[in-house]
Amino acid sequence: MNAVNMESINQKEERSNMDDTVSWVRTHCARMDHGGCALLVGVKDNRIVSVRGDPDGYLNRGYICPKGLASPDRLTHPDRLRYPLKRIGERGKGTWQRISWPDAITEIADRLNEIKEQYGARAVAFGQGMPKGMEHFVLIRLGNVFGTPNIIGLQDVCHAPREVTGIHTCGFYPVADFHHTSKVVVVWASNITSTNEEGEINILLSDQIKQGTELIVIDPRKIDLAKKARYWLQLRPGTDNALALSFLNVIIEEGLYDTDFVENWTHGFDALANHVKQYSPERMSEITWVDPQLVREAARLYATSHPAAIQWGNPIEHNINAFHTTRALICMMAICGNLDVPGGNIQANEPAILGLGKFAKADLLPSKRKEMIHAYHHTIPRLMTVPPVYFRKAVLEEIPYPVKGAYMQCVNPLLGYADSRQTYEALMKLEFLAVADIFMTPTAAMADIVLPAATHFEFNDIGHYGLGHGYILARPKVVDPPDECWPDIKILNELGKAMTSEEYWYEDYNQLLEEVLEPAGLTFREFAERGFLKGPDRFKKYLEKGFRTPTGKVELSLSQAEKFNLPVLPLFDGLPEAYDPDYPLVLTSSKSQYYLHSSYRWVQRLREKRPNPKAELHPDTAEKYGIQQGDEVVIETRFGMITHIAYITDIVDPRVVNASHGWWFPEEGPESLFEWERSNYNILTSTEKVGREFATPNLKAIGCRIGKK
Repeated sequence: MNAVNMESINQKEERSNMDDTVSWVRTHCARMDHGGCALLVGVKDNRIVSVRGDPDGYLNRGYICPKGLASPDRLTHPDRLRYPLKRIGERGKGTWQRISWPDAITEIADRLNEIKEQYGARAVAFGQGMPKGMEHFVLIRLGNVFGTPNIIGLQDVCHAPREVTGIHTCGFYPVADFHHTSKVVVVWASNITSTNEEGEINILLSDQIKQGTELIVIDPRKIDLAKKARYWLQLRPGTDNALALSFLNVIIEEGLYDTDFVENWTHGFDALANHVKQYSPERMSEITWVDPQLVREAARLYATSHPAAIQWGNPIEHNINAFHTTRALICMMAICGNLDVPGGNIQANEPAILGLGKFAKADLLPSKRKEMIHAYHHTIPRLMTVPPVYFRKAVLEEIPYPVKGAYMQCVNPLLGYADSRQTYEALMKLEFLAVADIFMTPTAAMADIVLPAATHFEFNDIGHYGLGHGYILARPKVVDPPDECWPDIKILNELGKAMTSEEYWYEDYNQLLEEVLEPAGLTFREFAERGFLKGPDRFKKYLEKGFRTPTGKVELSLSQAEKFNLPVLPLFDGLPEAYDPDYPLVLTSSKSQYYLHSSYRWVQRLREKRPNPKAELHPDTAEKYGIQQGDEVVIETRFGMITHIAYITDIVDPRVVNASHGWWFPEEGPESLFEWERSNYNILTSTEKVGREFATPNLKAIGCRIGKK
């Protein structure tokens, strides 16, 4: 533990209320979102008594969000899972018996190895939600050692469209650089004052705004940052690619691009210039709902301000056009000279740590790219996790081959995957399902074995490994977990020893962390003393070696498009879903600052802040349908129907309904799977139509209708 002098962190108030036995530990937040906030945690008698933001934090400078403040409540919650469980009744009926850890490990290993022997290793899939620490990459290691190529991830709707499209277009994942001043920041579908996505902590941007950085906000909702923006473009949900192409139209038509960069470092500019002529702001305004003059002014401001950054959020990855939107935005960054420059969108330089491939033992499964489920469906190269739609197809239809067993951690597919009823059918059909979690969720309640996981503060971990932001964060253990709650990393290490050759695993799972740090010449203890490790600041690396693309340049026009059956240029060829007069309103969704997807509705302090799923309706819309504030309303699409509580506000367009994502009701009990259908947003979504590149379904921009219940 890294003890901190109480006076140095100005803890006088706490000192007046607590005795001198309180010790202070520096760590980083995790698992409440992607993490990144440095914390000072007060501990007494193996209990956390105080949490506050560390003013010396690299990313947060003392900031802490409501989830971070409430994070200790998870550790002591009376309904927390505290020992392994085995299902004894019908699947999904909520009847269990307590078993020991050795029996649980043996049961999982035996069942998954039986499936491997009968159907082959690829008939077993390992599932992960949003990466929260090292557990994601230890899971991939387990998959590779076991012999299955199938790691199910949510990257189809989060991160992969930006990362993988970046690799194909410019050779890297372009990250907004908030550590150097930008003249303009475009906040595109990124509500970072609420969600702090992927370590892009809002305080860094807020400090820049105070110093004069100007904002362009692009969001269907009038988020808090829109109030501080020079321009707010309230676009129709699902039309980001049309709007981005309109920006390109203005920038190229008016000659606002960086001529030197375009001439020397781009491939296919003439083709792009000719292509975007058809996407004028005037022509696109009927589609995007944005005033053409506003588009022109915002495009001019971005193009003429150097450096400028685009902080893009994962909502651009929530419809079938994710590839086109991301391509168009990277083209904007490139032609305006904002790639890999301080204050622009940079190629982050990783510190001297072990590479992901070596850590995950990728060499043990050289045929992985050809064997993964989605390879059969010809998704984009470099997509390294299985999209949920194709996992379920393999379970339900055995295409391209059967999947019979699954192990899942840090994920709640019954709420998190599009088309929840399809997910239910797939989970019911599995021959064996094991789930590790800290609380009984609707998904865990369908498992054969449920394992109690340790939560943040209860084990050593490394944050942001593999996220491409150029740094890793120390998360030293703060308190001991309950006796039978194990860190996911330990669970996987023990499963690895039981299911595969022990040579790839350790007596002490902490050695997995030491492996990652060895190239840096640091032990975990030394790393924890430092707090974080980042790569060097180096910019314009393309001047030395070019871009890591086939042409050595930013590929505005993809040189290998034909080879991979990809569109050469970014397109807008229609709305994600065609307009249907029977469902005249446009449905979208947003995340809450109090929750992480479907997590933590059982944390009382957070539930009190947002007790019910709310549907944001414009006053005109509410009046039209006879709905008043607080009414229970029905939201219906072609695919299903749910209920929410009406919240009347002018931050949404009258043509839009903004629903809440991730709702279930822990108070209702596992016998009903916690009423997972009542308000679950993914009852309203479908997988009948997915993007070819990433198999991304339409999570937003869906036709809907509403009524008072």
